[in-house]
Amino acid sequence: MQYLKNIWAGFNTALIGMKITSKHLFVKKVTIQYPDQRFPLPTNARNRLKLTPERCTGCNLCVVACPVNCIKLETVRVSPDDPHQELYENGQPRKMWVTKYEIDFAKCCFCGLCVAACPSDAINHTEEYEYSVYDRTNLYYKFQTLTPEQAAEKEQLLADFRAKDKEKVCPTTGEKVAEPKVAKPKAEPEA
Repeated sequence: MQYLKNIWAGFNTALIGMKITSKHLFVKKVTIQYPDQRFPLPTNARNRLKLTPERCTGCNLCVVACPVNCIKLETVRVSPDDPHQELYENGQPRKMWVTKYEIDFAKCCFCGLCVAACPSDAINHTEEYEYSVYDRTNLYYKFQTLTPEQAAEKEQLLADFRAKDKEKVCPTTGEKVAEPKVAKPKAEPEA
């Protein structure tokens, strides 16, 4: 009797397997050819970050918000003597030059806190999620638009302006004018 039960169980499982196979044989295919075709990503997907340097104000909020310190930002104030004054998209004059903006994607946890902290929407997530590399240094992205020579020029312009501002010259006589000293308020006596 057990022998016949085993034969029936073997046929039954084969029939169940054929039923499942035939059911999926005529259903629409869900497999895609991956490198050529891709699934659509959701709008809130957190993938690789991208900076729009023209929008970046150099406010440093993204650096402060980053929990893993993967963003490095260096800025220089715009000197009033700078011949290359720029305007932001909203028409406001640029106040800071971004001389260095780098993101280390080997450290980045793609949390999106830098995107939420940016007041000018300069940093955003892209739809790119494939960036495996053989060398870890290739995950270090530089987004600055100024070359090192231009950054040094901007720093020199600001240093020259500050030095000139310290040595104020009287326009009529040409003599150096001492900066007015501001009197410090006296501390109130303790009671």
